[in-house]
Amino acid sequence: MAKIGIVYYSMYGATYELAKAIAQGVEKAGGEAHLRRVPDPLLPDEVKASDGVRESIEAQSDVQLADAAELEEFDGIVFGSPTRYGSATSQLQAFLDTTGGQWQSGALVGKAAGFFTGAATMHGGHETTIMSMATFAMHHGMAVVPLGYGNAAEVGSTTTGGSPYGPTQLGNGDGLSDDEESIALAYGDFFNGIADKLAA
Repeated sequence: MAKIGIVYYSMYGATYELAKAIAQGVEKAGGEAHLRRVPDPLLPDEVKASDGVRESIEAQSDVQLADAAELEEFDGIVFGSPTRYGSATSQLQAFLDTTGGQWQSGALVGKAAGFFTGAATMHGGHETTIMSMATFAMHHGMAVVPLGYGNAAEVGSTTTGGSPYGPTQLGNGDGLSDDEESIALAYGDFFNGIADKLAA
């Protein structure tokens, strides 16, 4: 049974919803999913107290904080972040920057790595964000696992989020669409299988 870490940052909760759907896909496939949220110590108190952010923080309060050392224990890791100008948020980037020790020791070499994201518009950087996050895995010698077109039929027809690069969501405040949820579930299943094979 593969042990999969799902490490993400989510300010308003949309990326958190996508992370949970991926975790469900992992667990349906017989894997062990571990949600880990990236902290945001610099977020101003007035923003934390604002509508939407406050509720999101409360909803994620029981999710354990991510720790770079724990990454070594996972057979595969899926990283998620909202899009910020076509790449990951500074919060996720700051966390990835704490993995220098793992890079130096080679602790993540050969592990499966996947990525997910979301943006408020269809052309707001879904694909570029995943591509930019993937360079982290390349520097660590991880095996990047995209979704492709063969694992979820919705990828070829969706009018919301989801792509061959990985699960994405259109952050319009309405929650995950049916296509986005199906794609995330399929990705969790597929990623778990690849991570399990690599670990073996």
